[in-house]
Amino acid sequence: MKGDHPLRQILNDEVHARPYELLSAPLRLEHYARLTDDVAGERALLAEVCTTHGLEVPPADATFLSLDLGDFRLRWERHTEFSTWTLIEPGPFDRPFSAILNALDTSWRERLPGERLVAIKLAIEPQGQAERSLVELGELFASNTVAGSRVTDGAADVWTDYQVHDDGFGWILVRDVDLRRRQAGRLVQRLFDMETYRMMALLGLPPAREHGRELVHLDGELADLTGQINALKDTGEERTLLEALTRLAARIEHVVSTTNARFSATHAYYGLIQRSIAQLRETRLPGLQTFDEFVERRLAPAVRTCESVAERLGVLSTRVSRASDLLRTRIDIGIAEQNRDLLASMDRRAQLQLRLQQTVEGLSIVVLSYYGVGLIGYLVKGVKQTGVPLNADLVTGIAVPVVIGLVFLGMRRLRRKFGP
Repeated sequence: MKGDHPLRQILNDEVHARPYELLSAPLRLEHYARLTDDVAGERALLAEVCTTHGLEVPPADATFLSLDLGDFRLRWERHTEFSTWTLIEPGPFDRPFSAILNALDTSWRERLPGERLVAIKLAIEPQGQAERSLVELGELFASNTVAGSRVTDGAADVWTDYQVHDDGFGWILVRDVDLRRRQAGRLVQRLFDMETYRMMALLGLPPAREHGRELVHLDGELADLTGQINALKDTGEERTLLEALTRLAARIEHVVSTTNARFSATHAYYGLIQRSIAQLRETRLPGLQTFDEFVERRLAPAVRTCESVAERLGVLSTRVSRASDLLRTRIDIGIAEQNRDLLASMDRRAQLQLRLQQTVEGLSIVVLSYYGVGLIGYLVKGVKQTGVPLNADLVTGIAVPVVIGLVFLGMRRLRRKFGP
């Protein structure tokens, strides 16, 4: 339609991107989240899978694919920092967490680019499945502490132990109570998102612990340096201290620059986890910790540690900037005082120079007048020798004040013409 914004269709399609899968129990899934920047390698592998199964090769800019590969489905999503791969195998099963797709050639799974951060096996048991007791859940999850709740307004029960088992996977069990297909797809996606975002959020904890210890030393150094400001005696000491503060500020800013993105991501992922938990609409199962309680007790302290370190870094950066500004102000005041003293000294020198100049000018008048009167005396004597009746001494005496006056006027005129 004429007059449409060029991004209208793209923006509208964005809210429909990455739709939920339509799932029906019984089925099992494997979900991987891998940290990688090799998006081209992922797309090449996807193109290979599509070609093998006679499907159209995905576009080069694809960030989401949901492929029907016959006996199973493959879902791939590209996120900012990671990619997720989900394999869906429908059909009945005896053991919820045994390997899936054993009869199929899925060797390409061993060539997924990047490092594996999350690997989950999730099984959805069909309606009519007997509810397991706490003892049976403990046996199923290898005697680990199990968290679980009734979700989606009572449409399903979910259990997990948040452990990595001997097969390298975390395990999640879902019992279908009254799930619709789309509802099951949303539930599975939220459970995968919760675990993926939990691990992504925890990536901020190791640098938080590392730099948290370093902050103690940096804070102590800053306290020592600021304590020296009042004891400074000269500009040399001030500049030495300012250089030390500058080096400290550079170290702090280096830590900030290397951790800011990670801590910001931790905060964002934690918010996504909280949103996913809220969307589960949990109700308690007797004797079990809910997902919200688990996250609040186990994950929230780690997130708060990251937030605390980020906040301390910001405060420390502000403090070192304030100390540097204070010291620069002190140095500027010292320089201003030196400039004031220098200007006063220059003013005194100028006054002395003026007096000396005036003295020299006075002596110059005397000297010039002396030579001028002498020349007049020689002139009068010469004229007298020609027979002109002149009193040489009288003429010379009368010439003295005249010559002095003329020399004085001449000097003053020159000073006005060429002087400042």
